[in-house]
Amino acid sequence: MNDTVIIPMLVIITAILLRPVTVSAADSWQVKMLIDPTPAQLEMEQTRSRIMIYHGLKDVQVTSAMDDQFDRIEHMMFTGTVATDSRGEALIDEETGEPRVEDDGC
Repeated sequence: MNDTVIIPMLVIITAILLRPVTVSAADSWQVKMLIDPTPAQLEMEQTRSRIMIYHGLKDVQVTSAMDDQFDRIEHMMFTGTVATDSRGEALIDEETGEPRVEDDGC
């Protein structure tokens, strides 16, 4: 191969390899624990006053949890919440290219 083919291929491969790897929050164990907690998780919350910290969820997931899991709110803390648009898609920071995260004050 000549340089006119190799260089663009290396640029593309480098871009793919350097791209941040993110796991969709929908596939996250955190969402499972939030929406469908195990009996053991509920027991830890109730008897041991455990607080679960959920990080990186979308704001629509947090809002849904606040509504649907209202009786568990005192055992939840949300950090790094990703801001979304009206379709529930993450808003992207124009400067960094990363999802925009709400300031949680922590």
